[in-house]
Amino acid sequence: MIPKNYIIYPNPIIKQVIFQIKFANLFIIENKIGEFQEKIIDKFPESSLSIRRQVMIADVGPEFKLEEISTEESLGVKIWQFKSDDKYTLSVLTNSLDIVSQQHKSYYSPDSNGFRDITKYSVDYFLELVPLHTIKRMGLRYIDDAPIPSMKNEEFKEWYNTVFPLNRFDLENTEKIQFLTTTRRKDYFLTYRESIVKEESTFKYYLDFDGYATNVHVNNYISILDELHELIHNEWENTIKDPVKKFMSEKNE
Repeated sequence: MIPKNYIIYPNPIIKQVIFQIKFANLFIIENKIGEFQEKIIDKFPESSLSIRRQVMIADVGPEFKLEEISTEESLGVKIWQFKSDDKYTLSVLTNSLDIVSQQHKSYYSPDSNGFRDITKYSVDYFLELVPLHTIKRMGLRYIDDAPIPSMKNEEFKEWYNTVFPLNRFDLENTEKIQFLTTTRRKDYFLTYRESIVKEESTFKYYLDFDGYATNVHVNNYISILDELHELIHNEWENTIKDPVKKFMSEKNE
């Protein structure tokens, strides 16, 4: 159910949304991944397996020979990856699961295809197959590629309730400015990042909200995910102003 007064904008400024759970390393996952693929194949028809090599640094002494390095598969981390037609990527490792959206529209959706729906669909099937009781860390992260109206302080502040100390540092003379904080919000944590960086000849403004919880019981994961989203949404609402909402309300031609 979509909460009352929740607005779905036709032209959101969100660049990327990431959900992740981390848990104790479970070797049983490799034996269950085929069943998991069968359950999610309707929404995630494309699949692949990759191995991320780990680099081990050791004090091997002067007698060390290069050919003595082990190249066994055990030095790599297997990543099972599933992709949907609408740019969702689901990745499973033996100690984590994450979902990334590159074309985010909304957390809630009337057509049951919002980020919350996809996350619940994927995690519920995963929990059916994997004997997981506690999630060590669960996080939800939103990264916005926000429009810059002007590199003039006053015009910028008309669009954003920024934390930048613009009374001391003039945007017009800035090549890069960044702010980062991690703070506790009741039972959860929020990392807030705000940055303006110059990429080639263009300035980019990024808003980055990362909410997370620790030691989550699996029976409570979706309600806690909703609370993390609300935490992030409230902080986002406190950062943007009406001109940004108007920008998002206009259809991107």
